[in-house]
Amino acid sequence: GAASGIGRATVESLLESGAVVAALDINPKVKEVFSDSKAVLPIVCDLTNREAIQLALDHTVQNFGGLDIVVSNAGSFPKSARLSELSDDDFDRSLQINLSSHQKLLRESSAFLKEGVDPSFIIVGSKNVAAPGPGAGAYSAAKAGLNQLARIAALELGEYGIRVNSVHPNAVFDTGIWNDEVLEARAKNYKMSVEEYKKNNVLKTIITSSHVADLIKNLCGATFLKTTGAQIPIDGGNERVI
Repeated sequence: GAASGIGRATVESLLESGAVVAALDINPKVKEVFSDSKAVLPIVCDLTNREAIQLALDHTVQNFGGLDIVVSNAGSFPKSARLSELSDDDFDRSLQINLSSHQKLLRESSAFLKEGVDPSFIIVGSKNVAAPGPGAGAYSAAKAGLNQLARIAALELGEYGIRVNSVHPNAVFDTGIWNDEVLEARAKNYKMSVEEYKKNNVLKTIITSSHVADLIKNLCGATFLKTTGAQIPIDGGNERVI
């Protein structure tokens, strides 16, 4: 998910700390958004496809010599639909992108991470794991499954020194799922202005992709070297989550 939003911000944050990064996205735009050709290896990759993931990982290791960090961020937010109206195709597609793609990436990258330096696998979850909402069943169910996948991975990979942690963002308004029309509709639903809606959390603050990216970067570093299986919200304090 490196071509935009949290994925792109994470690439940029890691680069600032001296990392070299393979930037994967199904969108060919990923080939154009990063200027440092030596430190970034952009790869067009469908993360629901096992063979595509294997090729991307091989390319990464051949180019950089190894793999120490994986940020599993690919995702999509399906159109809103109550369970009684949710189509099989929309539900299955959400599971493929928001759950199964992460399982495939975890499985295929684990052999490389076992040889890595302070290896870390970071999963980008969602506030919906703890606080789902009506109309978001396809997304929330997939993210809940992803959360369990992360917990099991932490148990299974700990013996190899691989840390597996999750971050749970909410309402990150500079990502692709938000536009002016969606913002205005959601704010109206809560009887708020758009600016009030953007700060509808305990801290009355706005969360951006760069905030999430910096948390991810810190989870990869020395501060969290002894932490695995963590579930960290980055949402300004959501009352339902708290």
